Amino acid sequence: MPVRPAVFLLFALAALVPFGVALSAAGSAPAAQPFGTTKDGVAVERYALKNSHGMEVDVITWGAIVQRIVVPDRTGAASDVVLGFDTLDGYLADNPYFGAIVGRYGNRIANATFTLNGKKYQLAANNGPNSLHGGLKGFDKHVWKARPIATAAGPAVELTYVSPAGEEGYPGTLTAKVTYTVTDANELRIDYHLSTDADTVANVTNHSYFNLAGQGTGDVLKHDIRIQADRFTPVNATLIPTGELRPVQGTPFDFRTATAMGARIDADDEQIKYGKGYDHNWVLDGHAGTLRPAVRVTEPTSGRILDVSTTEPGVQFYTGNFLDGTITGKGRAVYRHRFGFCLETQHFPDSPNQPSFPSTVLKPGQAYTSTTVYKFSAK
Repeated sequence: MPVRPAVFLLFALAALVPFGVALSAAGSAPAAQPFGTTKDGVAVERYALKNSHGMEVDVITWGAIVQRIVVPDRTGAASDVVLGFDTLDGYLADNPYFGAIVGRYGNRIANATFTLNGKKYQLAANNGPNSLHGGLKGFDKHVWKARPIATAAGPAVELTYVSPAGEEGYPGTLTAKVTYTVTDANELRIDYHLSTDADTVANVTNHSYFNLAGQGTGDVLKHDIRIQADRFTPVNATLIPTGELRPVQGTPFDFRTATAMGARIDADDEQIKYGKGYDHNWVLDGHAGTLRPAVRVTEPTSGRILDVSTTEPGVQFYTGNFLDGTITGKGRAVYRHRFGFCLETQHFPDSPNQPSFPSTVLKPGQAYTSTTVYKFSAK
């Protein structure tokens, strides 16, 4: 815990800091920077979170997007390792959720419907017959309210969005808070907190696309990945889980030991063909609700390592199969096939329609809380 300053010093410091910003021994709260204006004239801000070891994370209030993550390689040279855009215009245009918080329900809901308390709810079908990542205007397409914070762990920004009842077909007014913190251990910590005034379903996650060699430098097929999961959830042709929890042993989905992402990505396997590569949910080992190691990714050229820990029961591993060279991103980099991978920590896809899956029902008086940590290092 930080040492408490004398009372008179606390009041003196507080006078220098905007109302609502916490003070801490870890340093000052990040300052807001302009990042453009939406088509409706709403200002979008950017917050730069930095530590003392060369890690920088930029977050914007449009979609609560992680716009930039800069981390050093084995030589100390720093590169941006997430895909995205240099300006707001790229994010306002159609794009595959680069860096965004997706919700109310991240991932897919079958046939864009679910039943809760005996009532059927109709959602937008924006992914074939299914609803994906919250519908036509999910959490990724709104300006969130930001509160910069200086915490004992490091600089942070808390972003809040209130989703009114009926938005995109979901019941209940849902208040979503997401806090991004950068620690001196080169971690990006994401804490989620949701509450509702009526029964609803919810599943939120971050949709960053990573390339540990540096964004725009090439495909990710030589990255080694280890996923701490004995099972995954196979899908049908529209990528909806069948309900089975299938053992990974003997399949292209066995990443219990580190394996190159590209080693089996084009295998003659029905599931691989459905996803056009990897676009599946793994059932993580250990107890959901406990922060535990889930995934390690190593990039051999730079030596960068990404370790992911989460309290969530699953992770969607996606290998950028639908990137096709039509998007030009940061630094005028062209994002071609499989130039990035996603690790979306989550509840399972289609859980509202799958009684055997962990529940995603949220009730008034309950709090949905979740934590995921992305830790960067190099060897």
